[in-house]
Amino acid sequence: MLAVLVLHAALAAATAALARRMGPKVFLLAALAPLAGVVLLVTAAPQVLAGEALTTSIPWVPGLDLAVSLRLDALSLLMLVLVSGVGFAIFVFTAWYAHRDATLTRFVWTLTAFAGAMFGLVLADDIVLLYVFWELTTVTSYLLVGLQDEKEESRRAAMQALLVTVVGGLAMLVGLIVVAQAAGTTRISEIVADPPTGGAVPVALALVLVGALTKSAQVPFHPWLPAAMAAPTPVSAYLHAAAMVKAGIYLVARLSPAFATTEAWWRPTLAAFGVATMVLGGWRALRQHDLKRLLAFSTVSQLGFLMVVAGWGTPESGAAVTALLLAHGFAKAALFLGLGAVDHQAGARDLRDLSGLWRSMPALAAAAGAAALSLGGVPLLLGFIAKEEVYAAVLAGGDLLAGLTMAGLVAGSALTLAYSLRYWWGAFATKDGAPPLDVPAPALGMTGPVAALSAVSLGLGVLPQLADPLGTGVSSAYAGAQDVGYALWHGLNVELALSLTALAAGVALFAARRPVEHLQDRFAAAVPAALDADRGFAASVARTDRLADVVTGRTQTGSLPVYLGVIVLVAAALPGAALLSGPLDLSGTVVVDVPTQLAVGALVASVALLAARARARLTAVLLLGAAGYGVALLYVLQGGPDLALTQFLVETLSVVIFLLVLRLLPRRFAAPVRRRTQALRAGVAVAVGAFVALATLVASSARTRESVVVDHLARAEPEANGHNVVNIILVDFRGLDTFGEVTVVLTAGLGIAALVLTARRPRVTAEERREREEAVR
Repeated sequence: MLAVLVLHAALAAATAALARRMGPKVFLLAALAPLAGVVLLVTAAPQVLAGEALTTSIPWVPGLDLAVSLRLDALSLLMLVLVSGVGFAIFVFTAWYAHRDATLTRFVWTLTAFAGAMFGLVLADDIVLLYVFWELTTVTSYLLVGLQDEKEESRRAAMQALLVTVVGGLAMLVGLIVVAQAAGTTRISEIVADPPTGGAVPVALALVLVGALTKSAQVPFHPWLPAAMAAPTPVSAYLHAAAMVKAGIYLVARLSPAFATTEAWWRPTLAAFGVATMVLGGWRALRQHDLKRLLAFSTVSQLGFLMVVAGWGTPESGAAVTALLLAHGFAKAALFLGLGAVDHQAGARDLRDLSGLWRSMPALAAAAGAAALSLGGVPLLLGFIAKEEVYAAVLAGGDLLAGLTMAGLVAGSALTLAYSLRYWWGAFATKDGAPPLDVPAPALGMTGPVAALSAVSLGLGVLPQLADPLGTGVSSAYAGAQDVGYALWHGLNVELALSLTALAAGVALFAARRPVEHLQDRFAAAVPAALDADRGFAASVARTDRLADVVTGRTQTGSLPVYLGVIVLVAAALPGAALLSGPLDLSGTVVVDVPTQLAVGALVASVALLAARARARLTAVLLLGAAGYGVALLYVLQGGPDLALTQFLVETLSVVIFLLVLRLLPRRFAAPVRRRTQALRAGVAVAVGAFVALATLVASSARTRESVVVDHLARAEPEANGHNVVNIILVDFRGLDTFGEVTVVLTAGLGIAALVLTARRPRVTAEERREREEAVR
């Protein structure tokens, strides 16, 4: 597993270097990465489907018990079918779809890196590692959506996808950390095996679901996915049909065996989001003339379908989500790639500009037709099997929630068939009044992947029992699971009746497409702007910008006193509050050693107060220098002549620098500030001073162990051959620190020298400068 992950990274780097030389066929080299994933899933399938997960773990941060832990079980195997299996077909298609242009290098390495990020995401068994790969998919998808960065539409779509998914990802991270803390482990498999309950766990799970809902484009977070159709079609096929948007579904399916039964709100919440997304996405898909946007909204709709079954939390739903993930992944990727081939050959994807393409590209039309019918849930195709399994899983609930959810799913299924028929009719059918287009048939490299994906949908639709082991493996994570038996015919039952109802309604919706479009236009005009998710996103971004302007205007005032006051007040208030909240024991504190220290301290305080009241800059500088010299005198009284000497030097340098700078400033400060401002500044100063004094007293009396001075005194003679411990510390024990301090002083001295030389240099007038320039010429 780790080797395949490394191979993705290596091929991303290699293809970036070879893209200009190889041209679009570099994608065939990049296809080795997902092909390695296919080899892994084929070789590991017997062991994994027998119930034995493959694991590998490499220590990452041992102190935090973090490791690069990868785990391949039945659910991960299912996702690899999409990430690597469907991904391989998309890479091959792209080798004939892409162009040799300025974006080719970025296109190939980013797509390969994205494939690696998704590969790692579905195998990660540590929450931190999961989040790392989660955000890697976000970053790489941002680059892929914005691939054509010269277009404003691409940049805007990439930013929208980034904002929505990053915000959701951050919420998910917080939730996962809380869940891990409650469970006592960061291993996902251990959390699922022994799920924590109570406390903050429900809130944490809600945050996790925010990440899943945003990633999988559920209402009301769905607008980013249709906008992301600005990306090249193979990117749309991979990110938004086979891989990225499935990450949220995968996360919900991974956690459902643990939390669908322990949290009563889990199932109804996900069912509500899923049904709303399925119906809204299907309704919006029927309105589209751009076939790529039609597929985008159909993806939104199908993600809602998947969210319902992934969050249902029963063994039956485990079998259903397996079939539905396979059906949607193969069919939707085939539809996207088929549209990409049409766009590549005809130069259009608006159904009003396309007519009669089934004559020019019959093989592609047949393959896309099979995929469309599978997506619509027509018998003899995998989509029909999956739909029947979902209906059976939901109906097994037998309660009001199951009935309401079932009604929404049937309505969504009818819309699914309607927009699937609209897709094929719009792309390939001969339309009334429109002459058939005569375009060359696409290359085998584009038609072949579409045909292969559709063939899988047809094969598993006729022989669904081939998927039984995978369905059994996924559903085994749920309590009470039994062997799965997919079948094309289950007899005359409620599920069949509901399927036929949905099929009939879907055909009727497509047949009445013109009246339906009319109705949709009237409905769209009547919907309040507040309920429009696209406008809502734009409005939220605009409001955030305005709030940022207001906050910036209030906080970034341009006043240095305000900045300094806020900094020192916060630095004093937070630790000061913690200091005062606990018991204070100052019994062992020594305030003064000799009475003269009180007199010097009073002098320093008086001089500092006079400096604050001074109106002339020179007077203030001199008074500050006097306060510094007073502190040096305190060092002398305390028995630290070396510190006193250092303080004298520092104060002298500071006063000299101040005086050199003050030559360029007005002699006096600005007009006196208002009394209210003076009082506020005085309050801040007193608060900070009181905190520093109290913290110093507490620190001086808080010693619990023997002073380090004892150790230094013992080591001075044998290790440094000296008796002046201070010198030994500076030269031997802290030699590098002292060298750095000397360097700082030297740098300051050079700066002072430069200021002095600049001040002594005669000023050159503009006239003299012109005369010198003329002399040089």
